[in-house]
Amino acid sequence: MIENSLGPFPLQIQQVQSDTAQNYTIYYSASGPGIDQDPKGLFYIERETGNIFATRAVDREQYPSFQIICFATTPDGYSPEVPLVHTIRIEDDNDNAPYFTQDLFEFCVPENSRPGVVVGKVIAEDRDEPYTLHTTLKYRIVSQTPPITPAFSLHGDTGVISVLLPQLDRELVPSYTLLVEVRDMAGQPFGLCTTGTVVVKIEDTNDNAPTFKQLQYETRVEENRVNVEVLRISVVDLDEPGSPGSGAVYEIIRGNDDQAFEITTDKNTNEGILCVTKGLDYEAAKQRILVIGVNNEAPYLLAPHSQQLSQSTCSVTVHVLDVDEGPVFKPCLLRLDVKECEDIGTAIGRYVAEDPETGNSEGIRYRIPPGQCNWVNIDDKSGEIRTVRVLDRDIGEMRRGQCNITVLAIDRNGKTGTGTIQVCIVPGNKNFPRITQTDYIMCRDRTPISLTAQDGDEAPYSAPFEYRINDRRLASMWKLTPHNDNSWYLAPKGDIPYGIYEIPVSVIDNGGKIGENIVRVNLCDCVTPTECDGRTRQLAGGNVTLGLWAILAMILGSLLLLLILITICGCCGTGVMNRQVTDDCANHNLIISNTEAPGEEVMDHNIIPLQSTCDQGGYGVKTGEQQTFEMVKGRGHTLESVKGGGHQTLGSVKEGGGQTMMDTCRYSYSEWHNFTHPRLGEESIRGHTVIKNN
Repeated sequence: MIENSLGPFPLQIQQVQSDTAQNYTIYYSASGPGIDQDPKGLFYIERETGNIFATRAVDREQYPSFQIICFATTPDGYSPEVPLVHTIRIEDDNDNAPYFTQDLFEFCVPENSRPGVVVGKVIAEDRDEPYTLHTTLKYRIVSQTPPITPAFSLHGDTGVISVLLPQLDRELVPSYTLLVEVRDMAGQPFGLCTTGTVVVKIEDTNDNAPTFKQLQYETRVEENRVNVEVLRISVVDLDEPGSPGSGAVYEIIRGNDDQAFEITTDKNTNEGILCVTKGLDYEAAKQRILVIGVNNEAPYLLAPHSQQLSQSTCSVTVHVLDVDEGPVFKPCLLRLDVKECEDIGTAIGRYVAEDPETGNSEGIRYRIPPGQCNWVNIDDKSGEIRTVRVLDRDIGEMRRGQCNITVLAIDRNGKTGTGTIQVCIVPGNKNFPRITQTDYIMCRDRTPISLTAQDGDEAPYSAPFEYRINDRRLASMWKLTPHNDNSWYLAPKGDIPYGIYEIPVSVIDNGGKIGENIVRVNLCDCVTPTECDGRTRQLAGGNVTLGLWAILAMILGSLLLLLILITICGCCGTGVMNRQVTDDCANHNLIISNTEAPGEEVMDHNIIPLQSTCDQGGYGVKTGEQQTFEMVKGRGHTLESVKGGGHQTLGSVKEGGGQTMMDTCRYSYSEWHNFTHPRLGEESIRGHTVIKNN
């Protein structure tokens, strides 16, 4: 159906028929939007023919299509056909003119922009059916205000506005107003159209340099005046007021070597404000000539076809007016360095003022106002400064290390001048270096000891330190070697005896101050320092004591020697006995086996009774790696033989009656030193002893 059809209505737009109409009487009906749903009554279908009629015109933009369902039924309600889904599409009519999305388009572009630079884009829409001529739009510029050479171009298809004029000058034309048109039907004359407004503002760039209104200025100021305004300077700048391109930045190019003047910008008026920041001296210079230049906050941009401009400058002559002034200290701030712990009354300097009119110090008196740090005083006539306290950086208010003291100078006329003394306490060499740890234990590995010193002074009176041993005899036994600036190693020179050594060590700091220290070293026969509990005896003449292990070794040696003597005496006493060995001795043999194998643990059943014809009784005891045979004499004497390290000691002992069956009742020992071996007490031997009974 065509949109906005003129009729006549009802207007037939379609017909539906069923193939079953040849066999049945068919009645047609329909349902859906436009029939029994909103918009109701727009369409209807004839019951007998299936013709579909429209009752009025339709707006496609409101209802682009209708989807209805058609039914075919017999008079008794039977439906020989499946319901038909039928779509009624409304064909578009170019009844809507295009329109711009904004009432006013505003864009900005920097002045002096090149042709082709994109300014912005205008957008229009059309409610007609998309992708048809009804919505194919074309743009154009109808007019430009001001009506001068066209400055912009408008792309017909995209609506993009670009720079056309090569010279956009904000100072000449700050903005442009464009009347633009959009037309559908691809811009054909019979197409519908709409117009819109575009405003293009020209942004300012710094293409105009500031210039002074005057090239010469004169002003006056009294000497010694400080922080006073002496002159205001104006400039002319054609760029936009308040923008970085017009904001003036002033500078003093010449004549301000002493930094006595300063110029700033008044942001409200863009004027330069010239001030005096240091007092001027009439006696030194009666006038000052300054050269002042001006620039903008933004960098200067050279406009097309323009020439480079030089910086605008002006000269300012400042006349200094003479006034009667008080004494002046030179310098106004005097720094005095004082070493720590100087004696009270030490002269540390002299601070005098001069009369600017006469250039001398005659008749000037000096004093220090109360309420300041009481470190120094000043002679009222000569200006000599002396200490009134011992200055020590470790005491109270002196920890800061400095103090500023105001001094007054008064001339004959009562004029007063002020100056400042800055007293700085310089660190001195007042502390002795000392070793932080002086007690050490050195074991048998004799690892060097690291001695570390500390000094309460600051550089250059502290590290690096130098260490020395003061005692010649101990210096021949011990040596010191450098480790770093604070530490040295202490180590014995050779195989010196164990004991406690008290070593006098001198530590010399970088300023030459010597600190005496006693380092106590316990040279101990140990593996770890915890084995030495300090219970050692002092060696005569050498400050050396015996350790615990040495004392125990001496006691064990004495006991071992006594045991050997008892054993020898026992053997000799038994050997002189003239006793006949009975034949039963032949029935008992003690065989020695040298087979290397681990022994067995001693158990009660391992005690083997032996028959002997001697008048002695005893038992043989076998253990894991060592065999001990103990012979007990009738008189209560005991002889103990120990086998270890492959040696065997044999004894034949009779159980019970006390008759001895021993050859000669002699005992063999491998070597005497076996009894003094450190493993005397071990209870194991490698090998077996075999006792055979026939």
